[in-house]
Amino acid sequence: MLRSLTKEKDLVMSHPALVPGSVAVVTGGGAGIGLATATRFAAAGLRVCIADTNQAALSSAAEQLATVAGGGASDIFASRTDVSNRADVDRLAAAVTERWGGTDVLMNNAGIQPGSAMFGAEQPWTDVLAVNLWGIINGTRAFGPGMIARGRAGLIINTGSKQGITTPPGDPAYNVAKAGVKAFTEALAHELRNTEHCAVTAHLLIPGFVYTGLTKGSRTEKPAAAWTPEQTADFMLESLERGDFYILCPDNDVPRSLDEKRIAWAAGDIIENRPALSRWHPDYGDAFAKYISDN
Repeated sequence: MLRSLTKEKDLVMSHPALVPGSVAVVTGGGAGIGLATATRFAAAGLRVCIADTNQAALSSAAEQLATVAGGGASDIFASRTDVSNRADVDRLAAAVTERWGGTDVLMNNAGIQPGSAMFGAEQPWTDVLAVNLWGIINGTRAFGPGMIARGRAGLIINTGSKQGITTPPGDPAYNVAKAGVKAFTEALAHELRNTEHCAVTAHLLIPGFVYTGLTKGSRTEKPAAAWTPEQTADFMLESLERGDFYILCPDNDVPRSLDEKRIAWAAGDIIENRPALSRWHPDYGDAFAKYISDN
């Protein structure tokens, strides 16, 4: 059962950093998964900073969060921030510290997906890598040392993608950025657990198909296959309670068992010395279909 927003007691026990009075920063917090997560944090008694580049979305989200936060508007801080700009992120970290004394929970969630082609325009490549990869690096490096120095339980969640693991054809810039997020977050988790007296943990959120502004395209209604941002946030919190590093989310169309097979097949390309992306190679279509259908 996924938690409802009213089950606050369950939520605050999902990770030792998720307790009333803790400070959470969520980038890309103006909408989608970021806002859904920020809402759960605020309802659990955390003080929440949301960062985004869309000022209108930020203002609306801040008003919404204030209605569920224990301290109302005083527990909410909205900051227009470009995560691709390290100076902007440094200013954000300093502002949160000045306001609330530091940060306990960081969700590096901001992302864009304008589409890209291997030999197409360069700007989408530059923009996607700047936001989706460097935004996470900037956020972690700006907030991380202070979170460690606080000497208390802390939590860093980086939003990745299944596209960064199975790297399907069609949007190479996005895949490259999200593959980098996976590698970076794995390295971060190793670094944190080998840092003396560090109580901060790192986790990789791997959403399934989620209906957000990033994915909806021309749709006006959620497809049956998609999860809502709220379902994704709830699943993430349940995964944190288990201590999961890889938070691999299903959706209404793809169960975990299918994701596991797709991921294993992708790794098998190297082990079996198959062509790159053999899942989409005409000579391997039947073999992949049989692999998926077997047990």
